[in-house]
Amino acid sequence: MPDRHGTKWRARWLDVEGRRRCAVFLSHADAAAYERERKSEAEQIRRGLRPAPVPEHSFDELCDYWLTHRASRKRSAKDDESIIRRHLRPTFGALRVADASWVERYDAFASTFAATPKTLHNVATLLVSMLRCATDLGWIARCPSIRKPRIVRDATDFRYLRTPEEIGRFLRAARNEGPDVFTLYMAAVYTGMRAGELAGLRWEDIDLSRRLVTVQRSFGGPTKAGYVRYVPLVDALLPHLQAWRLQCPGDLVFPSKTGTMLLPSARIFQDVLQRVLRTAGFPDATRSGKPCAYVTFHDLRHTFASHWMMSGGDIFKLQRIGGWKSFAMVQRYAHLAPDAFTADYGRMPRVVVEESAAVIPLRAWR
Repeated sequence: MPDRHGTKWRARWLDVEGRRRCAVFLSHADAAAYERERKSEAEQIRRGLRPAPVPEHSFDELCDYWLTHRASRKRSAKDDESIIRRHLRPTFGALRVADASWVERYDAFASTFAATPKTLHNVATLLVSMLRCATDLGWIARCPSIRKPRIVRDATDFRYLRTPEEIGRFLRAARNEGPDVFTLYMAAVYTGMRAGELAGLRWEDIDLSRRLVTVQRSFGGPTKAGYVRYVPLVDALLPHLQAWRLQCPGDLVFPSKTGTMLLPSARIFQDVLQRVLRTAGFPDATRSGKPCAYVTFHDLRHTFASHWMMSGGDIFKLQRIGGWKSFAMVQRYAHLAPDAFTADYGRMPRVVVEESAAVIPLRAWR
């Protein structure tokens, strides 16, 4: 029962975790009613008759938790840190995770977002992932229904070396930089492997007799898709890789000058590539209205996929070779297949329509 607290009355009770709680009221009746309500609530929670109250946490706390426990285990940790620092903390940091106005707050943020739709999509994707994490932690009862913007990809929203002549011109310029640069760029063009996958490639991963590459790591960690895949050694690449095996007998297939694994910031992926492109006479291009190189190193992956399709390759094999998670991700290359539907023109059965069939005049229906 409530007890005196100066000129007021104090209600006392134990919460669901057994901690002592109290509240002060002007009248004995108010204190008694509140005390009964809190005791009944705690008893119902202990017996499972009602859910426990959601703890109060700010979005700032969620950001700290995410960066420490989730982002640190991701390949894209730096991207998460950048999005949180530039967009999420400034906008939602002070908001309670359990706030009921998440959808309205996000819609207001999205309506004034100044960057590209792709960037907004990335921000929304991370925000939803973080709120799902808060749900798993019990910080929020249900993840808000935040709508991520759809990204409509154009069939030509990527760059690549468009013709065999361009590939030849590029590789001839690369040869002038040395056998290490030439063979790495050859491998990128003719396997479609990512920079990190080439950097982490070891000779034990390559079976020259079976003409097969096992792709199982990237920059010392797992591949982007997180699973092992196999890439065939095509005729154009095989002899050059065999010659490079004799020149580079160490563990790594494409080591740095000091014999260590290449890093994402290695000049061979950036500065050297731009010099090769200039030597080969490729003009500068533009991306999002800004000047840039004709192709980036990652665009050599697009080059492989594009010429695979232009040479009549199977798109389902391409998905497996390149390690794309979904078929939708390789559909962008489908339009490059020559005569893609030639073999399909006669698939549907022909229906013979008799010209002598009787025609029922309209008056017969009257």
